Amino acid sequence: MRDNVHAGLRYGENRAAGAIQTTGEQGMANEPITESTAGSAWQAKQVYAMAVICLVVGLAIGYLFRGSQSPDAQAKPAAAAQPPAHPGMGGHMPSLADMKQMADKKAAPLLEKLKADPNNSDLLFQVGNIYKATHQFKEAGSYYDKALQIAPKNVAIRTELASCLYYNGDVDGAISQLQQSLRYDPKDANSLFNLGMIKWQGKQDSKGAMAAWQQLLKSNPQLSADRKAAVQKLMADVQMQGKS
Repeated sequence: MRDNVHAGLRYGENRAAGAIQTTGEQGMANEPITESTAGSAWQAKQVYAMAVICLVVGLAIGYLFRGSQSPDAQAKPAAAAQPPAHPGMGGHMPSLADMKQMADKKAAPLLEKLKADPNNSDLLFQVGNIYKATHQFKEAGSYYDKALQIAPKNVAIRTELASCLYYNGDVDGAISQLQQSLRYDPKDANSLFNLGMIKWQGKQDSKGAMAAWQQLLKSNPQLSADRKAAVQKLMADVQMQGKS
């Protein structure tokens, strides 16, 4: 049931490779500020490759609103939605190894900057974002962890680390990181939403999920109507699941 969590872990945001986002309403992200070095060729490859990996490993790339789909809708065979091969890949869909090479190439300029400024948490965060966008979760997590050693109270980075831990199978570690984020910012919407998703799908803890989402809605009254509705839909899904 990890598909729903992957979809939900992006609470209305898309932290694209190399992008740093500012926070608006209680941890909700605004539009990403992408590095000027991010060319259109990389962006095209990234979008295509993300779709491919979604099909290959069964991880649904998307936002909160896709996370509210029913499990049956997300369980449809991937073969029915195969994307066309990207011309930049010689007519072949990229493998995880191809994705790793793409990430390495994109991260190289930032890694050079880190040699001169190894304690720059923003640079470490950006490198982590690149590897996470290409589903290199172990590598991404290592950079997020390094960034947190420098900026331990950065909730956005810690939330990203939590999602990487989850994708790598460390459900308890992910929950622990989100709980730590909430100690620093008890109202952080991303942390509360992700905590609910992981408790529901990773621990089958429906009560824990409901408690997290109830706290999200209570502590973030400024959320837009569509986001509130999406959370409420998930809460209704949990309640229906409990009755079945």
